[in-house]
Amino acid sequence: MSHPKTLGELKESGYQPCTVKQEMRRNLINKLRKHETIFPGIVGYDDTVIPQVIHAILSKHDMIFLGLRGQAKTRMIRALPSLLNEWIPILDGSEVADSPFVPISKWGQNLVRMKEDGAPIAWLHREERYTEKLATPDVTIADIIGDIDPIKAAKQKLDLSSEEALNYGLVPRANRGIFAINEIPDLSPKIQVGLFNIMQERDVQIRGMNVRLPLDLVVVFSANPQDYTNRGRIVTPLKDRIGSEIRTHYPLTREQGMVITDQEADFTREDGTEVVVPTFMKKVIEEVARAARESKDIEQASGVSARMSITCMENVISSAERRAIVNNESIICPRASDLLHIHPAMTGKLELSYTGEERGAEMVARRIIRQAIQVVFAEYFGHDDCQSTVDWFHEDGHKFQLSDALDARQLCENAQIVHGLVGRVKAYLKEEQIERPEIMASGIEFMLEGLYAHKRLSKTEVDGGVSYS
Repeated sequence: MSHPKTLGELKESGYQPCTVKQEMRRNLINKLRKHETIFPGIVGYDDTVIPQVIHAILSKHDMIFLGLRGQAKTRMIRALPSLLNEWIPILDGSEVADSPFVPISKWGQNLVRMKEDGAPIAWLHREERYTEKLATPDVTIADIIGDIDPIKAAKQKLDLSSEEALNYGLVPRANRGIFAINEIPDLSPKIQVGLFNIMQERDVQIRGMNVRLPLDLVVVFSANPQDYTNRGRIVTPLKDRIGSEIRTHYPLTREQGMVITDQEADFTREDGTEVVVPTFMKKVIEEVARAARESKDIEQASGVSARMSITCMENVISSAERRAIVNNESIICPRASDLLHIHPAMTGKLELSYTGEERGAEMVARRIIRQAIQVVFAEYFGHDDCQSTVDWFHEDGHKFQLSDALDARQLCENAQIVHGLVGRVKAYLKEEQIERPEIMASGIEFMLEGLYAHKRLSKTEVDGGVSYS
């Protein structure tokens, strides 16, 4: 289907213009009636955050997404353009997406007056109608609103008081679309004040000139509550002009967190090597994030990003990949010993409290991993005291050594001498493909590490591995 190319053709087509907020509201209603997914890829917000966003759009409100880091604020904002019409008409060549019916710029008004129904039309896709700016202290009012461009005025021999001598900022250029500012508290109060008219009267005034641009746009912000005091604040009159405040949160259940990690982490390898992460390992990695969000060693006001679970998962897979390459194994399967290598993925994402600083990042990470293993182990083995296995270690001071480079078949063979170890792994981890040696080896290490976490065994780290006794 070809689009009209002139204003006259557009009128003949019966096209009816509407505001951006009306447009989003209509498209949202259509999606709701068809039971379509509003925000694909967003997990855990169906009963909490998404209804708030739906109500804000139906109310034709501007929004602020308020939440700690790693809570999908930006992802949700970037999904909003899907609620716009796929194409809209603009005057061809307009810098501010002038509507052919009611142009807001002097240039657009002159074009329609001169060419009338022959005014040329271009079509703007929904993806081109989204503008995003990361707030930083160096942002100026000229960046956001615009300023006089003396070079442009000189080249075109324009008077500096002429509207055509203006260089439009991001907001006017976002006309008839969505304008988003991430981390709004980082924007200086002076610039925030410059947004007052945009939020309420829906217009901009540039450099005291007698220019008024009645804008049509949706304004969306994101912010971290901690930033209000640590890095800046949202000035009260601006907060008062924002229609709806959307509160985000971390996954409410471990299962939701696991779905997010499965969705976001990189499980693929270029050579096609199969990556298998047993369910108990996925639970441990997600439990690490949940334990960190409850730890007194972590500054909870800062939050523990969902990105930590994702990077931890990728690190354990990479550790297992290194072992699989060395031992020429057919699948990549993480083990408990690989958890020793997730510290780099954790420590950079955790802000330590005073007690955490005293212990040190490495010790805090180890404590959290041990707590996570303790919780997940109890779910699988909690009904069994595993006494025969523990007793074997007491007999003649038996020890069992593991190396993170030990191949799976050799590990499984060595584990046969430990009473009840292999049998319990087969019985309690039966939902896994436990007959595969790589997965069996992972289960064996998980059980040993779980007994250590519950203080049934002791563990000594040796070069390139550990020794349980």
